[in-house]
Amino acid sequence: MAAVRETLKVPRAGHLLHAEVTGSQGVPVVLLHGFPDNLHLYDELMPHLGDRRVVRFDFLGWGRSDKPDGYPYTADNMTGDLAAVIDYLGLEQVVLVAHDASGPPAIDWALLYPHRVAALVLLNTYYHQTMALRRPPAIALYSTPLLRNAARRLAGRGSDLARRLYIWQVGKFISDDQRRGPVVNLLYDSFTAAQPAFWRLNDDLLGTVLIRRRRIPDLRRFDRPVRVVFGTEDRSLNPRVARRFAELFPRADLHLLPNASHFVQVDQPERTAELVLSAG
Repeated sequence: MAAVRETLKVPRAGHLLHAEVTGSQGVPVVLLHGFPDNLHLYDELMPHLGDRRVVRFDFLGWGRSDKPDGYPYTADNMTGDLAAVIDYLGLEQVVLVAHDASGPPAIDWALLYPHRVAALVLLNTYYHQTMALRRPPAIALYSTPLLRNAARRLAGRGSDLARRLYIWQVGKFISDDQRRGPVVNLLYDSFTAAQPAFWRLNDDLLGTVLIRRRRIPDLRRFDRPVRVVFGTEDRSLNPRVARRFAELFPRADLHLLPNASHFVQVDQPERTAELVLSAG
């Protein structure tokens, strides 16, 4: 039987975040999406989490959360979104599950409140610049200074080129041929409205990974369980990035899942769920 889902609107900086809570057992698991997606990234995973209490939400600018014009969509403000949800729900301790662009906000929050982290689970994500880190082609197109301005003019909001580029790039994030089409189409349905947040986060991307190199000593001192779970077929956030995380955190274990790409929670939902549930 499916767990009962509670839908909430969480206040954040004068706006509202869309959040969903299911289950009632154990330390709450907070699932964080990256870009260019939303909380539906975890739809395939949810049935495998049983009655565990699970929180997932859309960051401001994405999914069913508010999309204020001119808002500074940055990794720092994503950290604020995460804090708003955790505090609104009164969660004393959490298992944080970060994917893709939610890596920096999840890790930043964990470093601020280590005593509230039962475990940190990193799914094909990033934090700071490393030699192994590679931007996916579409992300490189939209985040490289000068080049990004021309790309955005050509792939304007809601344009056919933007749609085709999205389907091509996000399609490559999924190895499972049967799941690829339905998941990509579901995520694309809400992407046009989220495009301003996507572009602004791309503006923030290079600065985010460069400035967080300063926090490497903090990662080495982070004395909470860290589980690194990466799909091996992801060429951008790849196994070398995963191994780097496992080397940095003093209490990390590493799990590389075959036949899974960037969206490891889509390609290997059952195994990913097992690793999330046993993390903390």
